[in-house]
Amino acid sequence: MSFGPHEPGLPLRKRSRWWWLGPLASIVIFSASLVVLWHIISGMEPGQLAGAFEKASLRQLGLAVAFTALSYLLLTGYDALALRRLGLSIPYRTTALGSFTSYSVSFTLGFPIVTGGTVRYWIYSPKGVRASEVASLTVIAGITFWLGLGAILCASLIYASDQVAMLARTSPLVVQIVGGLVGLGILGYLTWIATDERTIRVRGWNLHLPGLGTTLGQMALGACEVCAAAAVLFVLLPGGYGLEYPTFLAAYIFACLIGIASHAPGGLGVFEATMLVALNRFPYEQVLGALLIFRVVYYVLPFILALVLLALNEMIRRIRRHET
Repeated sequence: MSFGPHEPGLPLRKRSRWWWLGPLASIVIFSASLVVLWHIISGMEPGQLAGAFEKASLRQLGLAVAFTALSYLLLTGYDALALRRLGLSIPYRTTALGSFTSYSVSFTLGFPIVTGGTVRYWIYSPKGVRASEVASLTVIAGITFWLGLGAILCASLIYASDQVAMLARTSPLVVQIVGGLVGLGILGYLTWIATDERTIRVRGWNLHLPGLGTTLGQMALGACEVCAAAAVLFVLLPGGYGLEYPTFLAAYIFACLIGIASHAPGGLGVFEATMLVALNRFPYEQVLGALLIFRVVYYVLPFILALVLLALNEMIRRIRRHET
């Protein structure tokens, strides 16, 4: 059953039956977000945070903020591509709001299918997007992320196999084999969706996968977004240790994968531990400081902004409702 407030063809009485679900979802998401935000901030040592920011230059902080903005801007393309694939015409300002807030909230709270999907439904449902379409949008956006992640991982493992092998304490051949397997997996998927129209069926719900052209666009967009997100942390690391960006990319993606597998919100703790192990030739305190700033710049600040935007959006929606 879809809880969309304006399903086409439904009489007015049925359309308004579930009006309370939107406000309820907004209260639940907003309250949970405030609790998690307090948990994150209360766990930080003020002295440690201040020391980390003191060691970072204004140039580093400015670049980190710029790459964060670029990453979230590219994330709006995930939703835009998915909406286009579903044949839905949504204004970009709504797409940008739905994408930014859903990713900011899901990155912090975890469980992106639930949290991100709920925020998307809250933003998109007034534009006529149904719950089933929000679910499809979330899955297609997820595919974009994994395609981009796989493409960059393959390229970095093959291009910087020697340096990655040193970080992983293995042989370059092993690194190249892993990169080749990832590349073969991507090529297999591209061949599969190029030969016929593909549909995934889950418990009676059909999801039509994008064709080859859209998939290549997804891959390029996802790859650029992953590179922008990784650059946020890269520019915060101390210089003078000869770490090349392609090598760092491989370590970053591996840490992301471990964080995703842990199911911790934003990979909290797991991501940091993996990066500290991968970058063990760097001074421990400086890497930890860079990771702390990265967590604040890429997760906490966008999360706070998302809460503000969601609150403002709900206020504007209520004002317009009262005016009509």
